[in-house]
Amino acid sequence: MARVQSLSIGQAPASAQASLHAVEKATGFLPNMFKVLANSPASLGAYLQAQQQLSKGELTAPERETVALAVSEVSACEYCLAAHSHFARKAGLSDDAIRAARNGTGNAIAAFASTVARERGRLSDADIAAAHEAGLTDSKLVEIIAVAAQLTFTNFLNNVAQSEVDFPPVEA
Repeated sequence: MARVQSLSIGQAPASAQASLHAVEKATGFLPNMFKVLANSPASLGAYLQAQQQLSKGELTAPERETVALAVSEVSACEYCLAAHSHFARKAGLSDDAIRAARNGTGNAIAAFASTVARERGRLSDADIAAAHEAGLTDSKLVEIIAVAAQLTFTNFLNNVAQSEVDFPPVEA
């Protein structure tokens, strides 16, 4: 039995169906994470709104994917690692860059995002100073934390639901 029900568009509450159709159109299919998220139209809406707003921010798509990979590795979220490895490649990241992001290495964004996730936001003054010295502005730090928070939500959701991975699998 499923831990959290996975809903088709037709099974989802009416208030979630238009959003699910939009996701399906944008991705070419309806990812299983959204089928789980459909159980709560408010949560689905909040996730999509956050995603839309963050896409207008200072971080580029490859940088947001770097954050997603670093945070998902810390959370050991198999679903999000597969999904964001796929989206990272589409955003232009190489396999080496994807591995580095997962390891929290390769650039200051990956290092900071990994530390934020690993330390649950309880960073030292030295961690902040290192991020600044690496060229990250306060606006980027705040945005990295916002993306990390959004990913923590989906990591938790998929780990609890044990969402079936419907993206190309990645190595643990």
